[in-house]
Amino acid sequence: MGKLTKTQKATQQQEEEERRLQEEEEAKLQVEKEEQERLEGEKKKKKELEKLELKDQERREGELNELRHLLEENHTAVTTWKTDAEEKAKWDRYLHCDGSPDPAVQKDINTYISLWREDPGVNITLVLKQCTLALKLAEELEGLIRDNTDPKEGLKYQEGFILLQELIYYKHLLTTDDILQTAGANIDTETGNMQTVVKDDNITLCLWANLKKNSRFKGLHFEEAGLGFELPKQLAVSNIAVRILHTRYDHLSTLARMADVRKNTPLPRSLAGGEEVPAEIGVPEQGETKREGEAVEDIEPQQQQTVDEEVQSIQGHEGRKSAASVQSRKSSPQPPEGRGSRIETQMEALGAEGESTSPLGQWTVVDSSECVQAVDLLQYTPLGGVFYYNVFHLPPQAHQVNGWEIRQLLDKGLQVFPYPEEKSHSEETEAVTCPPVGVSVTLPDFVVFLETPQVARWDSAGKQWRMDGITDVSYEEAEAKISFKMDSFQAFVLMQETYANLPFLSWELRPLGQDSALFTVNGALIDLSITIRGDQCMLQSDQERGLSPLKGKWMSGPALQRAMLNAGINIFVNEYTDKYVSSCGKDPLTEHAAYEQIALFASACAFSRSKWNAKCGAAHLVMQVCEHWGPASVPKGSWSLYLMGAQRSQKLEITEPSEAFSPDLYPGSEFHSTFIHMLQDDMSPEGVARPRGSSCLFVDTVQSLLCATRPLMYS
Repeated sequence: MGKLTKTQKATQQQEEEERRLQEEEEAKLQVEKEEQERLEGEKKKKKELEKLELKDQERREGELNELRHLLEENHTAVTTWKTDAEEKAKWDRYLHCDGSPDPAVQKDINTYISLWREDPGVNITLVLKQCTLALKLAEELEGLIRDNTDPKEGLKYQEGFILLQELIYYKHLLTTDDILQTAGANIDTETGNMQTVVKDDNITLCLWANLKKNSRFKGLHFEEAGLGFELPKQLAVSNIAVRILHTRYDHLSTLARMADVRKNTPLPRSLAGGEEVPAEIGVPEQGETKREGEAVEDIEPQQQQTVDEEVQSIQGHEGRKSAASVQSRKSSPQPPEGRGSRIETQMEALGAEGESTSPLGQWTVVDSSECVQAVDLLQYTPLGGVFYYNVFHLPPQAHQVNGWEIRQLLDKGLQVFPYPEEKSHSEETEAVTCPPVGVSVTLPDFVVFLETPQVARWDSAGKQWRMDGITDVSYEEAEAKISFKMDSFQAFVLMQETYANLPFLSWELRPLGQDSALFTVNGALIDLSITIRGDQCMLQSDQERGLSPLKGKWMSGPALQRAMLNAGINIFVNEYTDKYVSSCGKDPLTEHAAYEQIALFASACAFSRSKWNAKCGAAHLVMQVCEHWGPASVPKGSWSLYLMGAQRSQKLEITEPSEAFSPDLYPGSEFHSTFIHMLQDDMSPEGVARPRGSSCLFVDTVQSLLCATRPLMYS
């Protein structure tokens, strides 16, 4: 093919230019057409939305009034039921007539404490039985403190609680003294020392008396208790006794929380509401008691005695004299005269200012040589009770003479053995060392540790738990055993992060029948379900260790919450949780309104987490919902997405698998001023009728559970 002439090239270029201009014109016209269609579509859509909004406004008052009526009707019925239940409980207690005092009546509790304090019995079986009743009263007082709203009444309850706590520990000390005085008669033939374990439902007491004083002795493990200790050489040759007292309850953390209120530190609130009231008590550390020969302030003319680092000093007159008395008696344990000493509570300290402290959970410099890591009891939760780790001077041993038991009674009673020893000025220049003491603990089988346990020791001066001063920590997960060392003998606890299982990965609430539902939470570390039937709840989980006392047991919502917290399974939140857990940051009023309305329809609809809830902004909530009645799982593809705001609710066009969030209205649906009226648009007549037959107690229980966990906020 030959070359094109200039004329042909010009003609070709002209044709191409005309074609290009024509295409541009057609594209322009197409864009204008599409824009016109878009504008007309938006105009039409705007008119439709305005029409729907107008329709929503016209029925808004009626829908809000209907919702308000349902909520008020349920609230009134629940309040009446709870009031009647409280009155019935008071009446039943009155009719029970078992001799136990009413902890709400200060006179009754004070009389009970006075009579028990004067009781001379030190037999371990009898004392533990008495402690069981005292612990029940202490638990009731804790509940009164938690629910109380009157500061004056709160102080009375706190005083009663502190008195009981101190007296319980004092009674344990007396029984320890009584057992150790007969250590020589119960020598283990293999070791030449005395070791014994005493158990009941509330405590495990492990005692070891060093009778052999073998310098090669390293330590002892109490197999039946899962507890053990290690001693340095200077203690192995000393006249001492070691006690590990494990209490399944934890009174020290309660005292720490009371002290936190004094120091303007926020306290966690329970599902039942109420806030604890400030109080202070003195709890001397081991070794803080005055040494023999020191002057003691004359508080009152009666015998004084050191209880221990976890309770108040029970002090006596006549200084720290070492004089002893000898009492003859037949072989029946009677306490020495004067042992019923007054326990000082220092409730007068309530009017004094507490020492200023730094925020809990931070390192603070006390002096140039010490840093304190105080535990934030909002961030960490003590689990499994308290382990009191003590060393005492071994008391003089009893001996038998012609059928009589002779005991030498020191007026000071059982005394703490000072360790580490106080150094004199001359010793400070010498290489005098006090190696740390070791302890090993098999994790209690009634709690669940989702992570490696943390160890904290009790600081009685600061009334707080501390994580510093604990070294050589070793955790054997397969054996559920933790070992560590401390510079001195102190009370300690095992802890884990309070919100280790948050935020939730997913959640679902679905009906099982009328007034019955299943609330499932897939947590960060463990999954669990709570079956709700009326006003009762039951925990379900694949976790075996630690939950056997809870699984399959019906209890009220607040009772289940406390039991789960004590067992180490926490899915509950409070006003301080957002300091420790990431959240969606939702408007609390809108969120609360959602839980109220979800509870109303919990017998007819299933609700579940949506990933779009985190993308729709703080003012709105997104969740998956479908009508569902039976106990079977919700079929896939049945879910629809709903958007809820403060002013109106709507069904969304997007689905859970969609690639991007859009607030567009589902075609053919409408706006509603309430969430429940929005749901009714897609429900069958039978489904709409089911919530009307829901029990007020069921609705209240579901709502309380949702408010306590806040799944729309923390998932």
